[in-house]
Amino acid sequence: MTTPNIGLFTRLLEDASPSDRYRFALEQIRAAEDLGFTSAWVAQHHFHADEGGLPSPWVLLGAAAAVTSRVRLGTGIVTLPLEDPIRVAEDAAVVDAISGGRVELGVGTGGTPSSFTTFGLRSDDRRQLFADKFATLIDALSGRELAGTDNHLYPEAPGLERRLWQATFSSNGGALAGQRGDGLLLSRSQPRPADRPDASLTEIQTPIVEAYLAALDGRPARLLASRTIVVVDEENRTRVLEAALPSLRRFAAGFGGRDAGDLSADEVLRVTDSYFGTADEVIDALRRDAVALGATEIAAQVHSLEPGHEITLRSLELLATRVAPALGWGLAA
Repeated sequence: MTTPNIGLFTRLLEDASPSDRYRFALEQIRAAEDLGFTSAWVAQHHFHADEGGLPSPWVLLGAAAAVTSRVRLGTGIVTLPLEDPIRVAEDAAVVDAISGGRVELGVGTGGTPSSFTTFGLRSDDRRQLFADKFATLIDALSGRELAGTDNHLYPEAPGLERRLWQATFSSNGGALAGQRGDGLLLSRSQPRPADRPDASLTEIQTPIVEAYLAALDGRPARLLASRTIVVVDEENRTRVLEAALPSLRRFAAGFGGRDAGDLSADEVLRVTDSYFGTADEVIDALRRDAVALGATEIAAQVHSLEPGHEITLRSLELLATRVAPALGWGLAA
């Protein structure tokens, strides 16, 4: 069994102004580094404050690089079909230079259909757009001549091509990531098949992991599993859960397509794949997540519980001091 490292993942969804959201994210990233987390990941979303608050991840990661010294800084993900791949390479290269080579570049096809429309693109074309732009991104990161000119990526980003990650919901996508030797990003918000609405994350993600590992053909795996994990002190458990239930029910109804109105709190946590509770409760639940425990890295996020900034900081502390040691997760000294 692998010994997963532990990372922080944030979608910047606190009930706060944009400036406070970004300030909170930087404080959480600094706290995660101090606690021994090995990575910090941010998501890119356009236009919708309730979906995600960060259209420009490289700006925030540049700020994070300036206030940290060790933690790896990742995108989970850049929505590549909506971007100019050469500009993505340039932005990533600049942050990599600022941070001393700490960038992890995660890309995917994601994004809401309306975002594609706003950019003058069709959501139905996302896979072909991704394939074409991904090829250009590889050319840029590899130092090749670009677009038939004698131009090359500046600044150079040595090694960044080997720190690419691909996000996917499918076994075919897992195989494509493995064929290149890229990292594989698995989301805690993966949709369920229509004929298996109650399948667990382990059940639906195991075939993706198997396809990825088979395609690697013996090369080292880089497998990150994002999971909703909120650890609280016993005295705060009821208050935090009651405050979180409306957000969890919205997530279950919106993304998951489930009617969660009549479900108990424990059932809502189950159908939204949320690990919540005291350290002992979270440890017990995570021990049953074979995909997460078999990953090389676990990225803990608080969404969709949205417990607020102070509880998030306390959760990070409890993860590092109570949960990680019990599960054998790797922390930086």
